[in-house]
Amino acid sequence: MASSSPAYRASEPDAVEALHRLVLASLDDDQAVDTISIPLAGKSSIADYMVIASGRSTRQVASMAQKLAEKIKAEFGRPSRIEGLPTADWVLLDAGDVIVHLFRPEVRSFYNLERMWAFGDAPTPPVVPVLGD
Repeated sequence: MASSSPAYRASEPDAVEALHRLVLASLDDDQAVDTISIPLAGKSSIADYMVIASGRSTRQVASMAQKLAEKIKAEFGRPSRIEGLPTADWVLLDAGDVIVHLFRPEVRSFYNLERMWAFGDAPTPPVVPVLGD
């Protein structure tokens, strides 16, 4: 879902890293659970990072997504595309260089994106757990 247009994708690595840090900090502030970051640069053209996290309820998942979209707009001046917000069992937030998947825990285990995004023959995905969880 990530758009590759220049308006949506940052051209500078520093901007990508700043966006990634903002996403992780926002999720940490909102008490996201089991946050992981999967580096995609050089492995996929859809984004440089995929961040996956859980919320304890649909209300928390929706709130985290809305706050994150507002912070990205305020900091980077660009809107994020959001899908899944009405039911908020899962929400996809496409910020261009960083894609964020937020789930309720049961839904997250059903989709198991961490395993889906494992690259090569590795038995576990190249994920980076985020401290503070």
